[in-house]
Amino acid sequence: MIPFDIFADPLCPWCLIGKVELDRALESRPLHPFQIAWHPFRLNPQMPRGGMDRIEYLQAKLGPRAEEAARMVAQRAATLGLNLNPSAREPDTTDAHRLMHWAGLEGAQTRVMSGLLRAHWQEARDIGDPAELALIAGSAGMDSDLVSRLLSTDADRNEVAAREQHARNRGVTSVPTFIVANQHAISGAQSASLWQQVIDELTNAPS
Repeated sequence: MIPFDIFADPLCPWCLIGKVELDRALESRPLHPFQIAWHPFRLNPQMPRGGMDRIEYLQAKLGPRAEEAARMVAQRAATLGLNLNPSAREPDTTDAHRLMHWAGLEGAQTRVMSGLLRAHWQEARDIGDPAELALIAGSAGMDSDLVSRLLSTDADRNEVAAREQHARNRGVTSVPTFIVANQHAISGAQSASLWQQVIDELTNAPS
């Protein structure tokens, strides 16, 4: 198996688009060699725990470019058949990344990330809300009661922050960022065809 590390934040629309493209490639290549692991990278590490109004946040961050950025995302999503209905809150995703950390211990990371992205971008749910995170965990096969109890503590907050800082130290500056075999970094939401090409080259390479 080949390590395939993904740095992502569920509030990033390009992570949603990138995951859909990747999923389609993996479904078309069921014998792919990738061992996938998801890693934390908060786009807004200084976000207040309660989050912010999404429109206010985007206007503060992007100013007059906010509308054009949203249009670009919607257009790319539409090509994939995705209808976007984002949350009205721009959340602090620290707890979402804590959940992803625990999901990694149970082999449930990809299911949880799918749930986080769907909740935030298509179901207008606040993934900064511990109750919503517990529901997402339960839907992914995790113990929602245990997740609720963990979220009520500060368990693994430092772990998430340390892993994120390690990523930044390695040169990760944006999401999604994909690292293949611990050495080849690819940034941005890539097409399914590109991933199919990568898989074909890896699986057809001489041993």
